[in-house]
Amino acid sequence: MPIHVDDVMQLFCHLSQAKGMKAAVKHSGQGALLAGATAFIGGLMGGPPGIAVGGAFGGLLGAWMTAGQFRPVPQILLELPPAEQRKLYDKAIVILKRLDWTDIVQLTALVMGNASLQQKLTDVLINYLSKELRANIQYGE
Repeated sequence: MPIHVDDVMQLFCHLSQAKGMKAAVKHSGQGALLAGATAFIGGLMGGPPGIAVGGAFGGLLGAWMTAGQFRPVPQILLELPPAEQRKLYDKAIVILKRLDWTDIVQLTALVMGNASLQQKLTDVLINYLSKELRANIQYGE
């Protein structure tokens, strides 16, 4: 059966929801930059103890800046433009093309019942989110 892009997106949504995946696409780089900058400034002003204090302060400030920026991965996937969904689809189809299924419910059951397939598809999703979207990923509620 031909595999449609929408079916693969639904599968990724189910998989990421089951794993409790959230991602921060914007502002995560700013938080990291702020933590590094404050550690640097702290080092200039107070030497080695200043690095520790500046890094801690910058880390807290960066965490505060990015708090609330994490969104559920299914929401991010459904908001992707068709060209981006196709990129993710092309990477996933390499794994899914060998499976025999009739509908999305059966495909989801096949994947969720096989830890190896889950891990391979999760790796594809994580690589896409982190490399293509430059997102930070978080697990659990």
